[in-house]
Amino acid sequence: MNFRFLASFVAALGLFSLIIRRSIHRDTVPMDSYYEKERKANFVRKKSLDNLNYITIPDEILSLSPAHRTEEIDAYLKDLQDLSKEKIVNLTGISNTDLKLTYGTANITILSDYDSHYTNLVTILQKLAERLVAVNEKQAAIMLLEFAVSTGTDISKSYYLLASLYQEQNEGAKVNDLIKQAESLHTLMKDSIVRNLKASGQ
Repeated sequence: MNFRFLASFVAALGLFSLIIRRSIHRDTVPMDSYYEKERKANFVRKKSLDNLNYITIPDEILSLSPAHRTEEIDAYLKDLQDLSKEKIVNLTGISNTDLKLTYGTANITILSDYDSHYTNLVTILQKLAERLVAVNEKQAAIMLLEFAVSTGTDISKSYYLLASLYQEQNEGAKVNDLIKQAESLHTLMKDSIVRNLKASGQ
């Protein structure tokens, strides 16, 4: 009886050990691949950044002068003016390793700056749009949000607020276009944004 129990225990222990070894192997292979890719990326020489998709803030946004203004709105408008002097690129969803492989290790800092400017841009656009809605400057808010969405922002509030404004103005059909734009995002937020937009249109 004890022998059968011991034999069963040893067999179970062996099976458990095999499962663990296979799991470790599966986890190790992707990590080995990642480190090899990172190693190669660190030796890529500096390349031209001319082919980047630089974002320019439209003049109609920079010259925006809403009838109803607050100190907060003016501050955001000034922030946009300052940001317009910087180079802005949306690099959302692209890892530093892939950036180094494409543009060279020496460019990683400047690329991070470009992406940081983009993050600031879409954050300011969202906050400013909210403030404009609060003072009933909804057309101006729509313009800001449409621009933000056109750049590929993954700020979910921008999509939801824009969809709400479309429906409020009996332009619910535009939500379908908004969904298509959200479906092209390269971000973890994509599925959630698309799902919520579809629910809002029902």
